[in-house]
Amino acid sequence: MDFGITGKRALICASSSGLGQGCAISLSTEGVEVWINGRDAERLEAAATEITTLTGRRPHTVLADIDTAEGRAAALAACRSPDILVCNSGGPKPGRLQDWTEAAWSEVVAAKMISPILLIQSVIGGMRERGFGRVVAITSAMVKTPKFPMALSTGPRAGLTAFCKSLAGEVAADGVTINCILPEKVETERLAQMTRSLARVRQIDPADARAELVASIPAGRFGRPSEVGDACAFLCSDRAGYITGQNLQLDGGAYSGLV
Repeated sequence: MDFGITGKRALICASSSGLGQGCAISLSTEGVEVWINGRDAERLEAAATEITTLTGRRPHTVLADIDTAEGRAAALAACRSPDILVCNSGGPKPGRLQDWTEAAWSEVVAAKMISPILLIQSVIGGMRERGFGRVVAITSAMVKTPKFPMALSTGPRAGLTAFCKSLAGEVAADGVTINCILPEKVETERLAQMTRSLARVRQIDPADARAELVASIPAGRFGRPSEVGDACAFLCSDRAGYITGQNLQLDGGAYSGLV
């Protein structure tokens, strides 16, 4: 299937590893000119090399902290007039109510909700003028099935989801779509950290903790970053122009709700 996005320009946040890198690989494979972003120069260069090897296209790199005003400005200066924006960022660790101070809430709301909203605001006007735009926000399955230890992460992501839904209807007639991807238990370093944390809390072997997590997934395995990337690439494609304002679960069937 021809996705019809060869030559489009994509800015992919937090893409030097994990889900963001998966999106960069899939979009580059489809002929998109990709800008990847990260805070660690060595990891960013390693990701660029891997993407080049896998796709035959070398991505541009932007060394910046996308959660800061300076970082966002650097990313937008490097990738002017993007046709595609993928908002992505790692989440805070699970925690306890007594640990969530006002400062902790302020920091995470700024990083996980306000920062991506400001990025979207910066590029949406140009997308509307050109008659084509794709915004994909990678949030979390916890947005639809909140679990209290993840509330610090889920609250701001739910706010971002609400913003995306409300904006989607305003820009659809201009050829711009806005969708969210809600991943759960995808094979990344964050999942490895969660597995180790579960093992410590439960005082069990890490292998047993991993098996316990896998057992909760109807598909019987963890997801792959490439699967998130491919879903993102389809949502960014010309073929997906009638899909907007949606929240796509990528969880191996773990979500038990009807809608």
